[in-house]
Formats: sequence, C-alpha cells, structure tokens
Amino acid sequence: MSRWLGDGGIAILATIGVSFDDYGTEDDDRAGWATAVWEPNPLTCDRNGLVQAGVHAVVLDAAMTFAVNAGLSGKDRTGTALELKTETMRPVVAGERLAVRGAVMRQVKQVAFAEARIEDAKGRLVSRSTGTFLVQRG
Repeated sequence: MSRWLGDGGIAILATIGVSFDDYGTEDDDRAGWATAVWEPNPLTCDRNGLVQAGVHAVVLDAAMTFAVNAGLSGKDRTGTALELKTETMRPVVAGERLAVRGAVMRQVKQVAFAEARIEDAKGRLVSRSTGTFLVQRG
C-alpha cells in the first residue's frame, strides 16, 4: 500500500501539489482512512488567484479512493466513483498549506460510502466531499 503515498500513482496529484503521507484502518471495523498535505500551485488557480472548485474535487476524490483502498484486503480495490458531491466553503490561494483527510463511513459488499475534508492551517474547513464508490472484488 505504500505505493499510495506521495501522488499515489496519479500524476495529476503531484502536478497540483498534493502528497499523501499516511493511511490505515480504524480498529476492528476495517474502515480505511488516508491523509495528505496539499500546497496548491498557480496551475490550480483561476485568473483571480483562487483555487478552482474542480481542483478541490480531484483532491477530495483521491482522498476518499485511497481511504476505501486502505480498508480492503487481498486483490480487492476501489473501482470508479458512482457519485461525488463537493462543497467549497472558503477561498484558497496558491502556496497555502492544507490538510486533507478521507475516511470510509460505511461499506457493504460492492459499495463504499466515504467522506473527505480539506482544512487550512488554522483547522478551518475549506472544502468537503462525500462519495459513493464501487468496490471491485479480486
């Protein structure tokens, strides 16, 4: 699973300044989680210098995907996102250091429900997302 650290094998994550630094499971229920640090660069910004909401969605989607994978075993892996909802609540500019965390809230045989959040250096919520993911059993 250490291959999910850094950009997790998804080149766009490194390009936009994301680096995953940890993952694991919560106690006995095997609910996965993943964390990252994000320092958006000018590539992520609109002409006003603010990070685009769609870029937030990419980061949050990756956090939830890696969280689902962290709780799976064997050759089981996250498939595609079936549904994704993202809310951006606070503006972000290039160079800010942000904390990212994704976590599985519930998982059944072929579907996982996850959420992720991005916080600024003061711990304020910047954006959040919920998603439903297909689980492919190996």
